Amino acid sequence: MSRKLFSRYSLASLVLPNRIVMAPMNRNRATDSQLAASAMTARYYAQRASAGLIIAEGTPVSPQARGCACTPGIYSTAQIAGWRQVTTAVHDQGGRIYLQLWHVGRVGHCGLRADASPPVGPSTIALHNDRVPVLDGGKEPVLQPCDPPRALRTEEVRAIVVDFARAARNAMAAGFDGVEIHAANGYLFDQFRCPYLNDRADAYGGATHKRWRFLLETTAAVAEAIGSERVGVRISPLGTAHEMQPDPAPLFTYGYLACQLDQLGIRYLHVYDQSGNWIHDPQSDLLQHLRACYSGTMILCGGFDRERAEAALRNDCGDLIAFGKHFIANPDLVERLRIGAPLAHWNASTIYKGGAQGYIDYPTLQEEAHSER
Repeated sequence: MSRKLFSRYSLASLVLPNRIVMAPMNRNRATDSQLAASAMTARYYAQRASAGLIIAEGTPVSPQARGCACTPGIYSTAQIAGWRQVTTAVHDQGGRIYLQLWHVGRVGHCGLRADASPPVGPSTIALHNDRVPVLDGGKEPVLQPCDPPRALRTEEVRAIVVDFARAARNAMAAGFDGVEIHAANGYLFDQFRCPYLNDRADAYGGATHKRWRFLLETTAAVAEAIGSERVGVRISPLGTAHEMQPDPAPLFTYGYLACQLDQLGIRYLHVYDQSGNWIHDPQSDLLQHLRACYSGTMILCGGFDRERAEAALRNDCGDLIAFGKHFIANPDLVERLRIGAPLAHWNASTIYKGGAQGYIDYPTLQEEAHSER
């Protein structure tokens, strides 16, 4: 079998020891009043520092951006200090780590903000079935239906561009190696992209290039703030998370975006297939089109195992492969993949529960062997 998955790769000034990326995954462990990452979070990421690159969890760029209880932010001094614990711990273990910058848009609840303000989006079109975790007077988050959103005014859209640039500078102050802009999974930028949700008549609605304007202006602002070589963007073509509908013209829509991001010179494009289907087909029109339109580093994510990862790299469909939930239960995932060891399975009930259980207590192969002795 090919061993390309374990070969070195240069990502701007970062030399990755392997092509395995830890995908961003919310873990909802920020329980203090400042909503800052804790020493436990630092341990969690340090345990997984053997990944070629860690992309830390989706992190709200402002109080308005929040969509889940107990997610650490990157908009305050205390939050910068909390994340600095994390980056120091990862770097001390020889790792590399980016931060995913996040605004949930309409996927939210009034109870997630101190001023009880409603979620915001491109329009007032609400979610019907989605629920989000909210602290409702107790210690444990409970799932509540999303509140109807308020449509952003044009000047507010431009203010969010500033929020992202500020958050990127905060991430650099916290010691991250770069940032990823979350434009996937039915969150704010994906909502503006969607012609079924975006009914705006201003500069951010209508034709495809106008619906992508928000993301492209944000990406340009972030690149100007910290350097394009430290910026990535994540997208989820054909995704249906958070009641989204697949784009009616994905080759044109995402091809246009990929070309524009290529011109901005950002470091990578992170492509997530929520279905875990088309991304494994080297003949996929969408995958080939994205590869042709974007000349930088491409990260592929969605249902990969070692065999599928090696095949994607061998067929030059992408440059790096992101693994998500396998990293939850396998802090030494890189070593397990390298030697073909069995993978531990994650406990779904503790992914978002809080506390150490199901977070930092999954053993490595070495720890398992030691306990058996």
